[in-house]
Amino acid sequence: MHTSLPDFDMPNEEQVHLAAESFRLLSDPTRIKILWALLQGESSVACLAELADAAPAAVSQHLAKLRLAGLVKGRREGTFVYYSAADEHVRRLLTEGLYHADHLDRDESGRASA
Repeated sequence: MHTSLPDFDMPNEEQVHLAAESFRLLSDPTRIKILWALLQGESSVACLAELADAAPAAVSQHLAKLRLAGLVKGRREGTFVYYSAADEHVRRLLTEGLYHADHLDRDESGRASA
């Protein structure tokens, strides 16, 4: 049925796997906080730990996973590494997720008071 639709195109298995992996990595609240902070500008582990209210060691582990998934990138300056969001796709993905959550929250709030 769907294949008869004009311009119908399913993603290939690799695309599906990579997208699922990105969503899996974004399913952690600390990682969302870290990414949101990085979308505001480049930052160090210490600063991100403070912003995310997490231990620096935990933030480092989260950053390592996010970097391997291609969601963040690092820039070394001497002994420090400064992190940033990988690209505009990360901004759109996170912004849409938070926008959707805001609408869910507003819908729930509206129902609770009705």
